[in-house]
Amino acid sequence: MKFAKSSLFLALFGGLSFSAFADVHVYGKANVTVQSSDDGDESFTEVKSNASRIGFKGSEKLREGLEAVYKFEFQVNVSDDSKDTFTSRNQYVGLQGSFGQLVIGRNDTALKQSQGKLDLFNDLEGDIKNLFKGDIKNLFKGDNRLSDTVTYSSNDFNGLKVLATYVAEKDSEGENGYSLALTYGDSGLKKSKLYASIAADSEVNGYDVIRASLQGKVADIKLGAMYQKQEKVDGTGEADGYLVNAAYTLNSNTFKLQYQTIDFKDGDNNSAISVGVDHSLSKNTTLFAFYTNFDMDSNVDQDYLGVGMEYKF
Repeated sequence: MKFAKSSLFLALFGGLSFSAFADVHVYGKANVTVQSSDDGDESFTEVKSNASRIGFKGSEKLREGLEAVYKFEFQVNVSDDSKDTFTSRNQYVGLQGSFGQLVIGRNDTALKQSQGKLDLFNDLEGDIKNLFKGDIKNLFKGDNRLSDTVTYSSNDFNGLKVLATYVAEKDSEGENGYSLALTYGDSGLKKSKLYASIAADSEVNGYDVIRASLQGKVADIKLGAMYQKQEKVDGTGEADGYLVNAAYTLNSNTFKLQYQTIDFKDGDNNSAISVGVDHSLSKNTTLFAFYTNFDMDSNVDQDYLGVGMEYKF
């Protein structure tokens, strides 16, 4: 099995030209937590790998103003040998030029990309996508990474960018789907102190979604908010949700607070609150701690307390 996976990597890169391979950029992160988890049925201690990943991306100049681009990204499970070590993340090939970028393959939809870095507990228990209701996972719809997609990203025009995703029928529950977004500013809040976006999904993964996101920075404080309206393509499952958060940086520490809730037309309300602190050891290394509580109308509440480390490369 290990040999087969090694052969896969060799095969992937064997298909690239020497010049493209010479420009390859290897990146990734390891994010691991030790946490006390109460899922409503039992309490236990566990070690979790939180979307740890490794990726390979690069480009090759074809002619003046036109480049071929590619990305192969894999999620790596570094804590549980009972699961597959590698699973697929964004993987695509495309062209980039004065028109923007056009890629084909597996990719985050325009709506998911439009969120930027708003979610302060991304990939942890408090991630917006982890809110659930009974057997229904991911109550906040729209955080989709889908295959069979074509994605367009425009170049920056005075801070504005347009994102668009076409989802082929095979990966959109029998219908062609479309995801569109308009963004303003820098999602990392480094080049600008404001980031805003409006996005919509039409028949993507069985849902129609409208999402508006806003994040701003004042001195050492970051404030964020998100509103979402969603329903199934058949008109059922209508819901409204929102998220608000704040982060305050003091020296090497960032203190975080986030609240998210979603109200269904049938009367159910589900929410989560998370608090945490990140301690930066270096540009690439962070120690962190968090606590998340899920408050469910129709289910037993859940609690998670964890400490962890993230290393980026």
